[in-house]
Amino acid sequence: MSFAHFLIILVAGCAAGTINTVVGSGSLITFPTLVALGYPPLLANVSNNIGLVPGSISGTYGYRRELKGQASRLTRLVPASALGGLTGSVLLLALPSTVFKRVVVVLVAIAVTLVILQPWVARKVAARRTGVVGHHEVRPALLGLVCAAGVYGGYFGAAQGIILIAVLGIFLDDELQRLNACKNALALTVNSLASVVFILTTHVDWKVVGVIAIGSTVGGQIGAKFGRRLDPRILRGIIVVVGLTALVRLVRG
Repeated sequence: MSFAHFLIILVAGCAAGTINTVVGSGSLITFPTLVALGYPPLLANVSNNIGLVPGSISGTYGYRRELKGQASRLTRLVPASALGGLTGSVLLLALPSTVFKRVVVVLVAIAVTLVILQPWVARKVAARRTGVVGHHEVRPALLGLVCAAGVYGGYFGAAQGIILIAVLGIFLDDELQRLNACKNALALTVNSLASVVFILTTHVDWKVVGVIAIGSTVGGQIGAKFGRRLDPRILRGIIVVVGLTALVRLVRG
């Protein structure tokens, strides 16, 4: 890894950690960056997933105040995320790598679309809030959708956070920041389990993992402390541009 690549991956990791903590979809920064630097898509996906786990821990810790009072909710939702993450990561490794190379183009396109639609999703979530903070009803449909989001996250991961915040907002009446804290905890569960599977069963570029881990840990704290003040239009614009660039490269290559 050259010094220039080190700096690029470090900055991308920091940006991803910040974005993941605030809204999700940080992998649309790091994954395309790794692909653009010449890493094979499957190796880039696996190494990126592991490297972002420390950032997820950092962001979840940064939102610890908003997690208070959600133990009952998380007790039911975390196992669903764990099952989904385990399933998605196993599918990634069980299917031929050529399948991932074909499917990833579709997944990146879906992720970019979700990022573009995120303001509309946020408005819908805010509109249905009734002000009954702390409503912890967890229905079977919510468990199923959280598990499905975990499968997506374990397999690829980009925009997993946006999917989760949308699902939580539909089924739970609570403040958006508390739902975001819950989202961070669930995404951490998925990424952690998937990482264990990847470490035990496949090739990992540990230099990439280490650099992304450092950057995403710093980014997680930035997101927790200052992310709410960042202009979401700027963040969204960066994600969309990087995602579209990745799409072009993946289609051509």
